[in-house]
Amino acid sequence: MRTSKPIAVATNDSPQSQAAVKWAAQRAARAGLPLILLHVVDDRWVAEPIPWTGMLVEKGEELLERAAGRVRGTIPVEITTKILEGAVAGSLRRYSTKVSMLVVGSGAPHLGGSLTDRALQVAAAAKCPVAVIGDQEVEGRRGVVVGVDGSEDATHAVAFAAAEADREGQELSVVYAFRAPDRWIDAGLLTRNLAQLAVQEEQIVLSETISGLAEDYPDLVVHKVLKTDVEPAAALVKAAADAQLLVVGSRGRGGFKRLLLGSTAHAVLTHLPCPTVITPIRRLTDIKKEPAI
Repeated sequence: MRTSKPIAVATNDSPQSQAAVKWAAQRAARAGLPLILLHVVDDRWVAEPIPWTGMLVEKGEELLERAAGRVRGTIPVEITTKILEGAVAGSLRRYSTKVSMLVVGSGAPHLGGSLTDRALQVAAAAKCPVAVIGDQEVEGRRGVVVGVDGSEDATHAVAFAAAEADREGQELSVVYAFRAPDRWIDAGLLTRNLAQLAVQEEQIVLSETISGLAEDYPDLVVHKVLKTDVEPAAALVKAAADAQLLVVGSRGRGGFKRLLLGSTAHAVLTHLPCPTVITPIRRLTDIKKEPAI
């Protein structure tokens, strides 16, 4: 089933935001979808309409036209612009029901990672896949990486990543990382045979997660990667260092249900290795053979 919903990208004209606009435009052009440029005017502090509000909207419209002007004539994509008003994350969450993908910039470098407060909020709340784009060079990158852990969210992330890799002619690496119970062996609380069984069970989980991909995508090259000595986020950041795309489910099997964004997705977004898509489970129930967008 091919989507006809546009791709939307939110911009505030920062370097990361400009990179997000370019990435979104290229993706929309490849998918044959229109592109919507969004800018959110946060007017929550205004008690009632005053001239300043109109000035903010006017400046936002100028910003959007500059952003559109950098794309028009260079990337063959239909572009429209739209101003949203209200809280940034809330406005984008509501608008996300109208689009097939929402793209945002990662934020500014901060304390060895990225200050991604807005990106984290949007990824946690959006009703569609959210792509978070940093300022890394994207040319020459190869491969799609997806993180799994046996959860339902991870299953849908694999489906999205497989469709993406197949459409783009890329190889897919499915990464499952966890800490093997060595410390329990060292403490005498677990025998080595039981620890080996635990690892074997996780290998089965990894195999079951990708079962069916060969049938759905016979030409897709899939690499299974099991890491037993590193935390999931660190393994994904390393595996995706040179990747074209990283895909992560919004919440894994170890996450609290009340948390909209799991710890692994949160950690990956704060140390963004490459363009990264967070897939919400509720929007990907029928994604097999649907081209990633």
